[in-house]
Order: sequence, then C-alpha cells, then structure tokens
Amino acid sequence: MTKIYTLNEKSIAEAVSILKDGGLVGMPTETVYGLAANACDGVAVAKIFAAKGRPQFNPLIVHVNDMDEARAFAEFSTQDEIIAQKFWPGALTLILNRKEDCALSDLVSAGLPTVAVRIPSHKGARALIKACGFPIAAPSANKSGSLSPTTPAHVAQSLGDAVDLILADGACAVGLESTVVDCTGDRPYVLRPGGVTAEDLSEILGEEVGYDLGEGKGQDVKSPGQLLKHYAPSIPVRLNAIDLEEGEALLSFGGIKFMGVKDGSAASNLPDDMVKHLSKHGDLYEAAANLFAMMRALDKPEHKAIAVMNIPDKGIGVAINDRLKRAANS
Repeated sequence: MTKIYTLNEKSIAEAVSILKDGGLVGMPTETVYGLAANACDGVAVAKIFAAKGRPQFNPLIVHVNDMDEARAFAEFSTQDEIIAQKFWPGALTLILNRKEDCALSDLVSAGLPTVAVRIPSHKGARALIKACGFPIAAPSANKSGSLSPTTPAHVAQSLGDAVDLILADGACAVGLESTVVDCTGDRPYVLRPGGVTAEDLSEILGEEVGYDLGEGKGQDVKSPGQLLKHYAPSIPVRLNAIDLEEGEALLSFGGIKFMGVKDGSAASNLPDDMVKHLSKHGDLYEAAANLFAMMRALDKPEHKAIAVMNIPDKGIGVAINDRLKRAANS
C-alpha cells in the first residue's frame, strides 16, 4: 500500500530520509505532482525512468531552492538572470549550459551539456528541497503517456508501490506543466508552452521570443516533453559484443572474465582507459547511472570503436538499450 502523508515537518523529514537513501517521493508543486529523486544520485535518477516506464532517457527538470543553488550547476548570462529574476520562483524552466564541474547526474541531462532548471513557488516543495540540501530531479509523477497528476490520488493510481512516499498537499494550483525555455542559443525559444508565454518573455527582454516545438521536424530536441536528443559518439558503437576486435574499447555489463580479443589476448588485460564497467555485478540501475559518462570516456579517436556487451532488455534495461541503439545508428 502506497504511503500518503499530509505535507508537514514530520512527513518532510521522512521524505528527506527516503531521498537521501536513493528512494522516490511524490512531491507537490504548483504545476503538477513530481516524482522526486536526488538529482546528484545517478542510481536514484535511473529509478525515475523505471517507475514511469519511460521508453527512453529524456532530460529531466532539476528543482532547486534558490538562485545560488541554480548558479552552482548552470551558467547564467545577463539575459538568463533577467528571466529568472522575473519569473522565479514559478512555473518556468530554463535550459542552460551545465557547468563543467556540475555535480548533477549525467542522467538528468540525458548526456547533454545542458540542464533544465527551475525554482518552484510551492512552499512545500521549497521546504523539501531546502531540508534535503541537494537538488531534486522531478518529472511528473505518472506513468509515461498518461495524464499528468494534479492530486495525490492521481500519483497513487498511476505509480502505486513504485513510489516510496507521497507528500499530499491538495490539488495543484496551476495544473499544467511548466513552460520550458531554451536559453543556450543566440536568443531564447519556448520549447514547451505553459503559463509563461513567449509574449511574456518578449515583453521583459525587449526582443521577440518565438516557439520551437519540434513539430514535424523529425529532429532531436532537448526539452522534457519532446523527443530525446541523443549523445552521438564520434566513433562507431557495436552492440551485443561477445568478443573484441583489435583496437576496440569495451563497455561491459557483468563480468568479462571469459571475453577475449581477436588477437588472442584477454579483455581483462586491456588498459583501464579502454574498459569501462557499467556494472560489474549486473545491476541495471547502476548501469543506467553510468551510461552517459562512460560512453563519453571511451569516445576517443585512438579507439577503433566502442564494443558494448549485451544488456538485458527488461525494466530500465529497455531504456538503456534504446539509448545504445540510437548511439549505434548515429
């Protein structure tokens, strides 16, 4: 039976404990209820995708408590600061460039050099984030493809025992996902419409802000609610490898004790910079958490290709394989 507790100091303290331990919490916001996890814990973030049945790794929105927190993870231009000062806290998400030393999990950005950030205006959400002391990744708390939840009951009906605790604070005031604005180009564009319009942004910036909804373009984009923009390695990716060609780097899953290289040597003897272990113990959550960083680490010109061992196509493994197939077909 899913635990649903009224939002107060006691339930927030329990939610903090769950989040620190890598669990999931249904969190009220002014827009919709979010499925919260520690945004710096890749394994916890992977659980979000599994709970939602998300078919692929889409970028997630990171919720922070104040501007200082936001600046710790993302680069802000003068224009970005103007937007943030006007509409934060509130139902607006900014896509910004990640800082190089960003502590956020790669999984929240789907391997991209950008991050989607917002400061919610909901007092309970802010209290939870402040009590945690770390940023919270929180897409809508529902199964992928279903209606977004605006009450605690909606969360329980959609996710059931996949969520460890639901903090209940009545119906959401807005009831619609936040506006998403891409601030990484020459000028901002609205990627997902919401309560803050392009016209609102144009008025405060003194220049026209348009919409880029990705409709019918068949292109990859970087906003929650749109298609996944994939990280494409610069070298080939070979899937379901049972041995290695000479010069290939290895992305392993489970043990490599019996894996060989076609020159007669053993994969276990390869130098560390040619082998990355998604999970030595076959843990799919750990593999998901490591995927983007390890692919990037192996994507070097001195490697002929990246050979990837078989990943079980179940649970979060479906999302991992979707991501790998996109990389292999790039």
